[in-house]
Amino acid sequence: MDRKKLVLLVAALIVAVGTALIARSMFAGSGAPQAEAAAQVEAQGPKVLVAQRALPVGTIITADALGFQLWPEELVQDAYFLDGEADMSKLLGTVVRHPITAGEPVTQGALVAPGDRGFLAAALAPGMRAITVPVNAQSGVAGFVFPGDRVDMVLTQQVDGEGPSLKASETILRNLRVLATDQSTVSEKDETGSTVVKEIRMVTLEVTPQIAEKVAVAQTIGTLSLSLRSLADNQTELERAIASGDVNIPDDATPEEEEQLLRQAMARPVDGKSTFVTGGDVSRFQRRSVPSQGNANDAPEAPPAMGVAGGAPARQGPTVRVTRGKDTVAVPVGGQ
Repeated sequence: MDRKKLVLLVAALIVAVGTALIARSMFAGSGAPQAEAAAQVEAQGPKVLVAQRALPVGTIITADALGFQLWPEELVQDAYFLDGEADMSKLLGTVVRHPITAGEPVTQGALVAPGDRGFLAAALAPGMRAITVPVNAQSGVAGFVFPGDRVDMVLTQQVDGEGPSLKASETILRNLRVLATDQSTVSEKDETGSTVVKEIRMVTLEVTPQIAEKVAVAQTIGTLSLSLRSLADNQTELERAIASGDVNIPDDATPEEEEQLLRQAMARPVDGKSTFVTGGDVSRFQRRSVPSQGNANDAPEAPPAMGVAGGAPARQGPTVRVTRGKDTVAVPVGGQ
């Protein structure tokens, strides 16, 4: 290559590198003040309280439901809760009066506090009712039931008939939302922030009008107990309901509509499909059913133990069937 051309090529490379370095320093110099200014604006901007997720009417506010977020100063309204001015601890346990979408600022009129007029009515979903049942340390899960939890209701009763009475326990209702324990709608905290577990005497539940009638009758029949549900149970039952067709989501439903339908399905109390256990399922010395009385068509099925083929009265307690020739006798255990 010609020496003159080589010198020109080297000079061009030097000029190109120098130009690139100068341009880089210029852009870096102009970008730094912009970034610093943006940081100052961000640091000085007001923070307002917004919903972390969609909050439908009746939602009981918990610590994870709300959070502070930067907001344009010219759009801040007097009804907003501002960081440094609002006390979050006083908002826990309040109830959403108007629906709030995710990311929407929370206004003072959108929440109703315990003790305010219409508080419990605001906590109820449309078409639902509130009913209070008495509990103790045993029937109330030793105080580990808190507002917002989901519980099943178990009825324990004693049915009298001929001979020993029948002792039975039956799960009559499922997936009931706890609105309040005693007269509190929020869990109490100690000075360390830990939830205080205490014995409760009354639990207020959210139910349908028909379930309210059922609970009122159940209290006169026997003893009611509450069984605390796992958080994963609702999701599992929701998947089963969708698979069975009990929950129908239209194909043209928007994500917001689909979320609302699923949320309503998960919050729905379950009345029916009850399970039960009798004394005979727990101990062989207890009954499994009530002896027949009067018309056999109207009475529960009698125990299987029978006397001599021909119909001697049923014997009580555990028996063995002994056959001698053509005769079969039910002999009590320990008998001859």
